[in-house]
Amino acid sequence: MTEALAQGGVIGILGGGQLGRMLSVAASRLGYRCHIYDPSPQPPAGHVAQHVTTAPWEDVQALAQFAAQVDVITFEFENIPTATLDLLEPLRPIRPGRRALSVSQDRLTEKEFLRSLGLETAPFAPVDGPEDLARAVDQLGMPAILKTRRMGYDGKGQARIDTAADIQPAWDAMQGASAILEGFVSFSQEISVIAARGVTGEVAAFDPGENVHEAGILRETRVPARLNGRQRSDAVLLAAKILNALDYVGVLGVELFVTPDALIVNEIAPRVHNSGHWTQNGCSIDQFEQHIRAVAGLPLGDGGRHADVVMENLIGDDLDRVPELLRTRDVAVHLYGKPEVRAGRKMGHVNRIIR
Repeated sequence: MTEALAQGGVIGILGGGQLGRMLSVAASRLGYRCHIYDPSPQPPAGHVAQHVTTAPWEDVQALAQFAAQVDVITFEFENIPTATLDLLEPLRPIRPGRRALSVSQDRLTEKEFLRSLGLETAPFAPVDGPEDLARAVDQLGMPAILKTRRMGYDGKGQARIDTAADIQPAWDAMQGASAILEGFVSFSQEISVIAARGVTGEVAAFDPGENVHEAGILRETRVPARLNGRQRSDAVLLAAKILNALDYVGVLGVELFVTPDALIVNEIAPRVHNSGHWTQNGCSIDQFEQHIRAVAGLPLGDGGRHADVVMENLIGDDLDRVPELLRTRDVAVHLYGKPEVRAGRKMGHVNRIIR
Protein backbone atom coordinates (compact mmCIF):
# COMPACT_ATOMS: atom_id res chain seq x y z
CA MET A 1 0.00 0.00 0.00
CA THR A 2 1.29 3.47 -0.87
CA GLU A 3 2.06 5.54 2.21
CA ALA A 4 0.45 8.95 2.49
CA LEU A 5 2.67 11.97 2.00
CA ALA A 6 3.87 13.21 5.38
CA GLN A 7 3.04 16.63 6.76
CA GLY A 8 5.39 19.23 5.31
CA GLY A 9 5.80 17.22 2.11
CA VAL A 10 6.12 19.06 -1.18
CA ILE A 11 3.73 18.66 -4.10
CA GLY A 12 5.13 19.73 -7.44
CA ILE A 13 2.61 21.30 -9.81
CA LEU A 14 3.28 21.65 -13.53
CA GLY A 15 1.61 24.89 -14.57
CA GLY A 16 1.02 28.01 -12.55
CA GLY A 17 -2.40 29.30 -13.61
CA GLN A 18 -5.49 29.77 -11.48
CA LEU A 19 -6.03 26.03 -11.04
CA GLY A 20 -2.50 25.65 -9.69
CA ARG A 21 -3.17 28.62 -7.42
CA MET A 22 -6.28 27.04 -5.91
CA LEU A 23 -4.55 23.66 -5.61
CA SER A 24 -1.75 25.34 -3.67
CA VAL A 25 -4.21 26.93 -1.25
CA ALA A 26 -5.91 23.58 -0.70
CA ALA A 27 -2.56 21.85 -0.13
CA SER A 28 -1.59 24.41 2.51
CA ARG A 29 -4.76 23.63 4.47
CA LEU A 30 -3.63 20.00 4.65
CA GLY A 31 -0.13 20.89 5.83
CA TYR A 32 1.64 20.52 2.49
CA ARG A 33 3.85 22.87 0.52
CA CYS A 34 3.69 23.38 -3.24
CA HIS A 35 6.40 23.99 -5.82
CA ILE A 36 5.21 25.45 -9.13
CA TYR A 37 6.99 24.86 -12.44
CA ASP A 38 5.95 27.27 -15.18
CA PRO A 39 7.73 29.00 -18.07
CA SER A 40 5.83 32.24 -17.44
CA PRO A 41 7.20 34.79 -14.99
CA GLN A 42 5.00 35.53 -11.97
CA PRO A 43 2.22 33.01 -12.63
CA PRO A 44 -0.93 33.33 -10.47
CA ALA A 45 -0.05 30.18 -8.50
CA GLY A 46 3.31 31.69 -7.62
CA HIS A 47 1.60 34.21 -5.33
CA VAL A 48 0.56 31.47 -2.89
CA ALA A 49 3.01 28.59 -3.43
CA GLN A 50 6.13 27.94 -1.34
CA HIS A 51 8.48 27.72 -4.34
CA VAL A 52 8.39 28.63 -8.03
CA THR A 53 10.69 27.47 -10.81
CA THR A 54 10.53 29.68 -13.91
CA ALA A 55 12.04 27.76 -16.82
CA PRO A 56 11.11 26.34 -20.24
CA TRP A 57 9.49 22.93 -20.50
CA GLU A 58 12.62 21.71 -22.32
CA ASP A 59 15.11 22.78 -19.62
CA VAL A 60 16.60 19.44 -18.55
CA GLN A 61 18.59 20.86 -15.64
CA ALA A 62 15.70 22.91 -14.24
CA LEU A 63 13.33 19.95 -14.47
CA ALA A 64 15.78 17.69 -12.64
CA GLN A 65 16.24 20.28 -9.88
CA PHE A 66 12.47 20.68 -9.62
CA ALA A 67 11.98 16.93 -9.26
CA ALA A 68 14.69 16.72 -6.60
CA GLN A 69 12.78 19.25 -4.46
CA VAL A 70 9.33 17.63 -4.56
CA ASP A 71 7.81 14.36 -3.36
CA VAL A 72 5.08 13.87 -5.95
CA ILE A 73 4.15 15.69 -9.17
CA THR A 74 0.75 16.68 -10.52
CA PHE A 75 -0.40 19.20 -13.13
CA GLU A 76 -3.04 21.87 -13.65
CA PHE A 77 -3.40 21.60 -17.43
CA GLU A 78 -3.10 18.74 -19.87
CA ASN A 79 -0.97 20.12 -22.71
CA ILE A 80 2.38 19.40 -21.08
CA PRO A 81 5.04 18.38 -23.63
CA THR A 82 5.73 14.66 -23.75
CA ALA A 83 9.48 15.28 -23.50
CA THR A 84 8.94 17.05 -20.16
CA LEU A 85 7.12 14.06 -18.75
CA ASP A 86 9.78 11.70 -20.11
CA LEU A 87 12.36 13.54 -18.01
CA LEU A 88 10.28 13.68 -14.84
CA GLU A 89 8.66 10.26 -14.75
CA PRO A 90 11.80 8.29 -13.69
CA LEU A 91 12.44 10.79 -10.90
CA ARG A 92 9.11 11.18 -9.07
CA PRO A 93 5.58 9.76 -9.17
CA ILE A 94 3.31 11.69 -11.55
CA ARG A 95 -0.38 11.67 -10.59
CA PRO A 96 -2.57 11.30 -12.60
CA GLY A 97 -0.44 9.05 -14.77
CA ARG A 98 0.81 9.37 -18.33
CA ARG A 99 -2.05 7.43 -19.91
CA ALA A 100 -4.65 9.99 -18.85
CA LEU A 101 -2.56 12.74 -20.44
CA SER A 102 -1.93 10.87 -23.68
CA VAL A 103 -5.65 10.16 -24.05
CA SER A 104 -6.82 13.69 -23.30
CA GLN A 105 -4.16 15.53 -25.30
CA ASP A 106 -5.53 14.23 -28.62
CA ARG A 107 -9.24 14.53 -29.37
CA LEU A 108 -9.19 11.58 -31.76
CA THR A 109 -7.42 9.31 -29.24
CA GLU A 110 -9.88 10.45 -26.59
CA LYS A 111 -12.94 9.63 -28.71
CA GLU A 112 -11.55 6.20 -29.59
CA PHE A 113 -10.76 5.49 -25.93
CA LEU A 114 -14.27 6.44 -24.83
CA ARG A 115 -15.84 4.31 -27.55
CA SER A 116 -13.64 1.37 -26.44
CA LEU A 117 -15.36 1.57 -23.02
CA GLY A 118 -18.78 1.31 -24.63
CA LEU A 119 -19.54 5.00 -24.01
CA GLU A 120 -21.34 7.16 -26.51
CA THR A 121 -19.69 10.17 -28.16
CA ALA A 122 -20.61 12.50 -30.98
CA PRO A 123 -20.00 10.94 -34.41
CA PHE A 124 -16.49 11.84 -35.58
CA ALA A 125 -13.95 11.44 -38.36
CA PRO A 126 -10.21 12.26 -38.52
CA VAL A 127 -9.22 15.10 -40.85
CA ASP A 128 -5.67 15.59 -42.13
CA GLY A 129 -6.40 17.66 -45.22
CA PRO A 130 -9.13 19.36 -47.26
CA GLU A 131 -10.01 16.13 -49.08
CA ASP A 132 -10.51 14.34 -45.75
CA LEU A 133 -12.72 17.20 -44.59
CA ALA A 134 -14.92 17.03 -47.67
CA ARG A 135 -15.39 13.27 -47.19
CA ALA A 136 -16.07 13.71 -43.47
CA VAL A 137 -18.74 16.34 -44.13
CA ASP A 138 -20.41 13.98 -46.61
CA GLN A 139 -20.30 11.23 -43.98
CA LEU A 140 -21.44 13.20 -40.91
CA GLY A 141 -23.52 15.94 -42.49
CA MET A 142 -23.97 19.53 -41.38
CA PRO A 143 -23.88 21.33 -39.05
CA ALA A 144 -20.59 19.99 -37.72
CA ILE A 145 -17.60 21.28 -35.76
CA LEU A 146 -14.01 21.01 -36.99
CA LYS A 147 -11.52 20.95 -34.11
CA THR A 148 -7.76 20.69 -33.90
CA ARG A 149 -6.81 17.33 -32.41
CA ARG A 150 -4.46 18.98 -29.92
CA MET A 151 -4.12 22.19 -27.88
CA GLY A 152 -7.66 23.58 -28.19
CA TYR A 153 -9.52 25.07 -25.21
CA ASP A 154 -12.21 27.68 -24.45
CA GLY A 155 -13.48 27.55 -28.01
CA LYS A 156 -10.03 28.03 -29.57
CA GLY A 157 -8.98 25.76 -32.44
CA GLN A 158 -12.58 25.21 -33.55
CA ALA A 159 -14.64 26.16 -36.60
CA ARG A 160 -18.34 25.51 -37.21
CA ILE A 161 -19.50 24.24 -40.60
CA ASP A 162 -23.12 25.03 -41.44
CA THR A 163 -22.96 25.15 -45.24
CA ALA A 164 -20.63 24.02 -48.01
CA ALA A 165 -19.24 27.55 -48.14
CA ASP A 166 -17.83 27.07 -44.63
CA ILE A 167 -15.72 24.00 -45.46
CA GLN A 168 -12.61 25.64 -46.89
CA PRO A 169 -12.51 28.53 -44.35
CA ALA A 170 -12.83 25.95 -41.56
CA TRP A 171 -9.86 24.01 -42.88
CA ASP A 172 -7.87 27.22 -43.31
CA ALA A 173 -8.57 28.05 -39.64
CA MET A 174 -6.78 24.85 -38.60
CA GLN A 175 -3.54 26.24 -40.09
CA GLY A 176 -2.43 22.83 -41.28
CA ALA A 177 -2.93 21.06 -37.94
CA SER A 178 -4.43 17.57 -37.81
CA ALA A 179 -8.09 17.86 -36.92
CA ILE A 180 -11.25 15.94 -36.13
CA LEU A 181 -14.74 16.63 -37.44
CA GLU A 182 -17.52 16.10 -34.92
CA GLY A 183 -21.09 15.63 -36.05
CA PHE A 184 -23.98 17.56 -34.54
CA VAL A 185 -25.60 16.27 -31.34
CA SER A 186 -29.08 17.47 -30.44
CA PHE A 187 -28.99 17.87 -26.65
CA SER A 188 -31.10 19.55 -24.00
CA GLN A 189 -28.19 20.67 -21.82
CA GLU A 190 -24.51 20.13 -21.10
CA ILE A 191 -23.53 18.82 -17.71
CA SER A 192 -20.24 17.91 -16.10
CA VAL A 193 -19.25 15.46 -13.41
CA ILE A 194 -16.24 16.11 -11.21
CA ALA A 195 -15.00 12.84 -9.77
CA ALA A 196 -11.88 11.59 -8.02
CA ARG A 197 -10.04 8.32 -7.56
CA GLY A 198 -7.50 7.64 -4.83
CA VAL A 199 -4.33 5.55 -4.84
CA THR A 200 -6.27 2.63 -3.33
CA GLY A 201 -8.91 2.73 -6.07
CA GLU A 202 -11.65 4.39 -4.04
CA VAL A 203 -13.89 6.74 -6.06
CA ALA A 204 -15.88 9.79 -4.94
CA ALA A 205 -17.98 12.09 -7.13
CA PHE A 206 -19.60 15.47 -6.75
CA ASP A 207 -23.13 16.21 -7.95
CA PRO A 208 -23.36 16.87 -11.71
CA GLY A 209 -23.44 20.56 -12.61
CA GLU A 210 -25.28 22.15 -15.55
CA ASN A 211 -23.12 24.36 -17.77
CA VAL A 212 -23.86 27.43 -19.88
CA HIS A 213 -21.30 28.59 -22.47
CA GLU A 214 -20.90 31.88 -24.30
CA ALA A 215 -18.55 32.19 -27.30
CA GLY A 216 -17.05 28.80 -26.43
CA ILE A 217 -16.17 29.84 -22.86
CA LEU A 218 -17.91 28.53 -19.76
CA ARG A 219 -20.07 31.33 -18.37
CA GLU A 220 -21.76 29.54 -15.47
CA THR A 221 -22.36 26.20 -13.80
CA ARG A 222 -25.55 25.54 -11.82
CA VAL A 223 -25.95 22.85 -9.19
CA PRO A 224 -28.12 20.83 -9.02
CA ALA A 225 -28.41 20.10 -12.72
CA ARG A 226 -31.85 19.43 -14.21
CA LEU A 227 -31.60 15.65 -14.28
CA ASN A 228 -33.78 12.77 -13.24
CA GLY A 229 -32.49 10.16 -10.81
CA ARG A 230 -31.42 7.71 -13.50
CA GLN A 231 -29.48 10.35 -15.44
CA ARG A 232 -27.75 11.54 -12.27
CA SER A 233 -26.72 8.02 -11.34
CA ASP A 234 -25.63 7.17 -14.89
CA ALA A 235 -23.44 10.29 -15.08
CA VAL A 236 -21.57 9.37 -11.89
CA LEU A 237 -21.17 5.70 -12.89
CA LEU A 238 -19.88 6.76 -16.30
CA ALA A 239 -17.22 8.97 -14.70
CA ALA A 240 -16.19 6.14 -12.38
CA LYS A 241 -15.83 3.82 -15.37
CA ILE A 242 -13.41 6.24 -17.02
CA LEU A 243 -11.41 6.71 -13.80
CA ASN A 244 -10.99 2.97 -13.31
CA ALA A 245 -10.10 2.30 -16.96
CA LEU A 246 -7.28 4.85 -16.72
CA ASP A 247 -6.09 3.58 -13.28
CA TYR A 248 -6.45 7.25 -12.44
CA VAL A 249 -5.29 9.09 -9.31
CA GLY A 250 -6.71 12.59 -8.80
CA VAL A 251 -9.69 14.63 -9.91
CA LEU A 252 -11.16 14.24 -13.40
CA GLY A 253 -13.74 16.41 -15.18
CA VAL A 254 -16.18 14.74 -17.58
CA GLU A 255 -18.36 16.91 -19.84
CA LEU A 256 -21.58 15.29 -21.07
CA PHE A 257 -24.44 16.15 -23.43
CA VAL A 258 -27.90 15.16 -22.17
CA THR A 259 -30.14 13.67 -24.87
CA PRO A 260 -33.50 11.89 -24.55
CA ASP A 261 -31.85 8.51 -25.12
CA ALA A 262 -28.40 8.72 -23.57
CA LEU A 263 -25.59 10.73 -22.02
CA ILE A 264 -23.05 11.61 -24.71
CA VAL A 265 -19.45 12.19 -23.58
CA ASN A 266 -18.14 15.46 -25.00
CA GLU A 267 -14.66 15.43 -23.49
CA ILE A 268 -12.64 14.60 -20.40
CA ALA A 269 -10.15 16.77 -18.55
CA PRO A 270 -7.48 15.04 -16.40
CA ARG A 271 -7.39 17.76 -13.75
CA VAL A 272 -9.51 19.95 -11.56
CA HIS A 273 -12.06 21.68 -13.76
CA ASN A 274 -13.65 25.11 -14.17
CA SER A 275 -17.12 23.60 -13.84
CA GLY A 276 -16.18 22.24 -10.41
CA HIS A 277 -15.41 25.61 -8.81
CA TRP A 278 -18.87 25.60 -7.20
CA THR A 279 -17.60 22.95 -4.78
CA GLN A 280 -15.56 25.62 -2.95
CA ASN A 281 -18.73 26.99 -1.35
CA GLY A 282 -21.21 24.16 -1.89
CA CYS A 283 -19.29 21.29 -0.25
CA SER A 284 -17.22 20.67 2.86
CA ILE A 285 -14.47 19.14 0.70
CA ASP A 286 -13.96 20.99 -2.60
CA GLN A 287 -12.46 19.62 -5.80
CA PHE A 288 -9.03 21.13 -5.06
CA GLU A 289 -8.70 19.50 -1.66
CA GLN A 290 -10.01 16.27 -3.13
CA HIS A 291 -7.26 16.32 -5.77
CA ILE A 292 -4.56 17.02 -3.19
CA ARG A 293 -5.88 14.22 -0.99
CA ALA A 294 -5.72 11.81 -3.93
CA VAL A 295 -2.22 12.64 -5.15
CA ALA A 296 -0.88 12.73 -1.57
CA GLY A 297 -2.28 9.27 -0.84
CA LEU A 298 -4.82 10.45 1.74
CA PRO A 299 -8.37 9.10 2.01
CA LEU A 300 -10.82 10.90 -0.25
CA GLY A 301 -13.35 13.23 1.32
CA ASP A 302 -17.12 13.13 1.12
CA GLY A 303 -18.29 14.94 -2.03
CA GLY A 304 -21.71 15.66 -0.59
CA ARG A 305 -23.30 19.04 -1.36
CA HIS A 306 -24.78 21.23 1.41
CA ALA A 307 -26.10 24.08 -0.77
CA ASP A 308 -27.41 24.91 -4.22
CA VAL A 309 -24.84 27.04 -6.07
CA VAL A 310 -24.45 29.07 -9.25
CA MET A 311 -20.81 29.50 -10.26
CA GLU A 312 -20.20 32.40 -12.66
CA ASN A 313 -16.87 33.07 -14.34
CA LEU A 314 -15.58 36.64 -14.27
CA ILE A 315 -14.28 37.17 -17.79
CA GLY A 316 -12.39 40.24 -19.00
CA ASP A 317 -14.14 43.45 -17.92
CA ASP A 318 -16.40 41.51 -15.55
CA LEU A 319 -13.67 42.39 -13.06
CA ASP A 320 -15.25 45.86 -12.85
CA ARG A 321 -18.23 44.24 -11.08
CA VAL A 322 -16.14 43.02 -8.14
CA PRO A 323 -16.92 45.94 -5.74
CA GLU A 324 -20.65 45.32 -6.23
CA LEU A 325 -20.25 41.55 -5.90
CA LEU A 326 -18.32 41.96 -2.66
CA ARG A 327 -21.33 43.77 -1.19
CA THR A 328 -23.81 41.11 -2.34
CA ARG A 329 -25.20 38.65 0.18
CA ASP A 330 -24.46 34.94 -0.32
CA VAL A 331 -21.80 35.61 -2.95
CA ALA A 332 -18.22 34.34 -2.53
CA VAL A 333 -15.64 36.06 -4.73
CA HIS A 334 -12.55 34.17 -5.94
CA LEU A 335 -9.97 36.26 -7.84
CA TYR A 336 -6.91 34.91 -9.63
CA GLY A 337 -4.45 37.78 -9.23
CA LYS A 338 -3.89 38.23 -12.97
CA PRO A 339 -2.46 41.72 -13.55
CA GLU A 340 -3.69 42.20 -17.13
CA VAL A 341 -7.37 42.24 -18.06
CA ARG A 342 -8.06 40.92 -21.57
CA ALA A 343 -11.23 40.08 -23.46
CA GLY A 344 -12.02 36.40 -23.02
CA ARG A 345 -9.56 35.98 -20.13
CA LYS A 346 -10.82 34.36 -16.94
CA MET A 347 -10.01 36.78 -14.13
CA GLY A 348 -11.90 35.02 -11.34
CA HIS A 349 -15.25 33.52 -10.47
CA VAL A 350 -18.07 33.93 -7.99
CA ASN A 351 -20.18 31.32 -6.24
CA ARG A 352 -23.75 32.37 -5.43
CA ILE A 353 -25.48 30.35 -2.73
CA ILE A 354 -29.14 29.84 -3.68
CA ARG A 355 -31.50 29.81 -0.71
